[in-house]
Amino acid sequence: MKRAQRGERVPSILASACLLAAAAATGTVACKKQQAQSFERPPAAVTVAQAVAKDVPVYLDEVGKCVSREVVSVMPQIAGKITELHFTDGADVKKGDPLFTIDPRPFEAALHSAEADLGRAKALLNFSKSQWNRVETLIQTKAVSQEEYDTRRNAVELAQEQVRQGQAAVETARLNLDYCSIRSPIDGRTGHRLVDIGNVVKANETPLLMIERLDPIYTDFTIPQGQLTAVQKNMNAGSLKVEVRLPDETDKPIAGTLTFLDNAVADATGTVKLRATLGNADHRLWPGRFVRVRLLLSTIPGAILVPAVAPQLSARGSFVYVVKPDSTAEMRAVKTGQRQGDSIVIEDGVKAGEKVVVTGQLGVTPGGKVREVSAEGAAAPAAAGSGGKS
Repeated sequence: MKRAQRGERVPSILASACLLAAAAATGTVACKKQQAQSFERPPAAVTVAQAVAKDVPVYLDEVGKCVSREVVSVMPQIAGKITELHFTDGADVKKGDPLFTIDPRPFEAALHSAEADLGRAKALLNFSKSQWNRVETLIQTKAVSQEEYDTRRNAVELAQEQVRQGQAAVETARLNLDYCSIRSPIDGRTGHRLVDIGNVVKANETPLLMIERLDPIYTDFTIPQGQLTAVQKNMNAGSLKVEVRLPDETDKPIAGTLTFLDNAVADATGTVKLRATLGNADHRLWPGRFVRVRLLLSTIPGAILVPAVAPQLSARGSFVYVVKPDSTAEMRAVKTGQRQGDSIVIEDGVKAGEKVVVTGQLGVTPGGKVREVSAEGAAAPAAAGSGGKS
């Protein structure tokens, strides 16, 4: 009987042990759940910027090429030998400045000869007039014949014609003598001279020099035909402004005005040629150089601007993180417009004065807490992390 009682107590002890184990396990699970519920993700360190409202331009960006407003190929108008040079290659010259001198001696001699011929013609005219005046008084008394009278009158007319020819010859000789001094026809910059002292040149055949006017200067560029309507519409409202930038000086725009719109769309390219005129007193723009052209079409008043790095791209489109007053981040879809330097226009989705996340977006979760830091504070951990990798 005693053995049976002892055997009956064994299941009872086992049951108690199982209950204790179960209770311990239940307590462990409950503890883990409590720890999981109490864990919170630390705020993401971000830099923020405030959206601002500002009037901004609507523009077209194209590639253009600088073109001289005037280009003149200087050629001699008489034949002769070059005896003097009055400029250096690449010099700035004014209209009327001397460039070359052709040997003037043959043309001086020709002028003297023409003047002598003119003097003889004038003397003959005076003699013919005196003879005619004499017979003109005698014809009234029939002392001379009509034939004699007509001969004297014709002699006067012939002498007058010779005087006119002599005067023309003198003018031509004087003009040829003036052509011995070749002067700049425009304000501009000289290129490399094509002849030297001692070369004999031919009239209207031998090129001597190329001069290009650099101030003002043209910039030619093209736009797609799809933009033509917008350009025409804004041209009707007034002259359009243009900004030209050199590839190596993008922060120094040169202001100009749109002065030409071609009268047809190019069949091969589907583009339209435009031309801007710009002041170039400092010669920053150079003929033949490619530049960046910005054609300003209109102005958007009170546009919302945020840093250009703030918008992110997802499968649903562009979005930004907006930091709310309680330091939580709201993911908000936006519609972006044109860039304005380091900023970008937000056409819809953000209001002026709201804060948007600029850097640190990878650590932000929608609705999660964020911690605003300075740009230097955000860059320091990144620099330290990169140093560890290396």
